[in-house]
Amino acid sequence: MPPQTTNDPHALALAALAQTLADERRARRFLDLTGIGTDELRARADDPALLAELIGFLEAHEPDLVAVAEAIGVGPADLVATRHLLDRGEP
Repeated sequence: MPPQTTNDPHALALAALAQTLADERRARRFLDLTGIGTDELRARADDPALLAELIGFLEAHEPDLVAVAEAIGVGPADLVATRHLLDRGEP
């Protein structure tokens, strides 16, 4: 995925989800740790609560947070701020 910047928290979180799933190791860890199956993930991929959970997952392992942020062209703090916005129910 080419680096991108956006002020839309939802779009940024979706980019982080796509980048997370593009890395097999990271994707497997996310699915295993959250207990979310692939069918549920497909059904809820646009759900702000799931997207906030994904960013929380990345925050729990700083190398993943940094790698995903870099891959999508934002700073790690931007992803953390995005999670806070999603947690508050902002778009």
